Amino acid sequence: MSADLELCFASATQVADWLARGEVSSEQVVRNALDRIEETHAALNAFSHVDAEGAVRAARECDRQRAAWRSHHAPLGALHGLPISVKELIEVAGLPCRYGSRTMAQHVPAEDAPSVARVRRAGAVIVGMTNTSEFGFRGYTDNGVSGLTRNPWDLSRTPGGSSGGAASSVAAGATALALGTDGGGSIRNPSSFTGLVGIKPQFGRVPIYPASATPTLAHVGPMARSAADARLLLEVIAGSDLRDWTSMMPPLAADAAAGHSLGAGLKVAFAGSLGYGSVDPEVAAIVRAAVARLAAVCPVMDVSDSICEEEAELFLAEFIGGVHARLGPAVRDRADDLDPSLLKLLRQFEQMPATHYAALLRRRLMHRERIRQFFELWDVLLTPMTPCAAWPVADRAPAGFESYRLWTFFGYPFNLTGQPAANLPCGYTAAGLPVGLQVVVGPCQENLLTDLLEQFEQAIDAPKRRPVLAAQV
Repeated sequence: MSADLELCFASATQVADWLARGEVSSEQVVRNALDRIEETHAALNAFSHVDAEGAVRAARECDRQRAAWRSHHAPLGALHGLPISVKELIEVAGLPCRYGSRTMAQHVPAEDAPSVARVRRAGAVIVGMTNTSEFGFRGYTDNGVSGLTRNPWDLSRTPGGSSGGAASSVAAGATALALGTDGGGSIRNPSSFTGLVGIKPQFGRVPIYPASATPTLAHVGPMARSAADARLLLEVIAGSDLRDWTSMMPPLAADAAAGHSLGAGLKVAFAGSLGYGSVDPEVAAIVRAAVARLAAVCPVMDVSDSICEEEAELFLAEFIGGVHARLGPAVRDRADDLDPSLLKLLRQFEQMPATHYAALLRRRLMHRERIRQFFELWDVLLTPMTPCAAWPVADRAPAGFESYRLWTFFGYPFNLTGQPAANLPCGYTAAGLPVGLQVVVGPCQENLLTDLLEQFEQAIDAPKRRPVLAAQV
């Protein structure tokens, strides 16, 4: 059965309103999502596992609870009856969570991750697990377990990574909401390549358990087609959990009543580069045009590009060191089951002197301090999100950026600091590929971030388009 595209591309807040009014049932919405997944799977390969039976069963229970609510006003959660996907780096009880790795091909968790437990309590219906790169280490989405994921805007191109399955599926209308992870841009970069709003909250804001393979860098956050939907999901999953000591901070709602608006003394900076790397001229022009539209309603200052030093070596050492610790003896005993590129990086990490690794960790403290001082002067930093639009799946890195240690110039610096950052769609290339604007705020300022994302979204007023799925290439 063909999916109803108007329902597929409706916002989560719109569908929630239809559900509340009784205009649709949760079972209808979830079955429509499953139909959309099925009809796009061959082209996109966005899902590594679909739990159709479990999703329909959960949707029916949501409808039963809503009927009881109409009779007895029993409380319903903020996501009640809405379908959602979960990236296969976040554990869902009873569903395979292989982390994109043959070393974990048989892993089926017995317990929900905190973010998953919270979306369930809020009434969301989990339809399946989305594809990732192995332990999230690649900037595109491919692995030896579930294969390659493609971009619905152009099937010859990547949706990025490592939350590429989540990005591809939401952009294609499978669900309005998805849970992703971001260890170096893995929510924000795919969101940029597929025209989504993706939020990396404050480090620890959304607790992670079991611990990530990159425990000092990883964030769990929302991916959606609108700022309002992303905010809705973030508010559900945020909050402390004793299983993740980094999550022990004041609640997200602590300053929510303050409200934030454009103007009112808000200090916004724009950096077309951070002082290293480069940006494709067409992407740079689209981002600058979006910033110019923002400047019409909110003063924006073009600042020096040298905001921080290039710290790709530091980031890679910390990231790969975390994966090495997670794998343990498997690096030696199951080397043939690992992605050859990942194995090469793991072997290089083994050869790194401890004194050099310690020096890199000291540099992280210096990096954090430099960024902290910047945000004493500025409330908001705007940058390009990615230096290019989505590139061909046949390439392992975007053309023109192969010589860089990392092409994710704008993403990973804010994993090293841990502060909130998000992608906001801001336009399209001549080829029709989405381009993203990064919005970064100071530590623990998610309420400022989500307020501004909604207002910036209106001010930029990027055209609302849907990807057209062409024949698979």
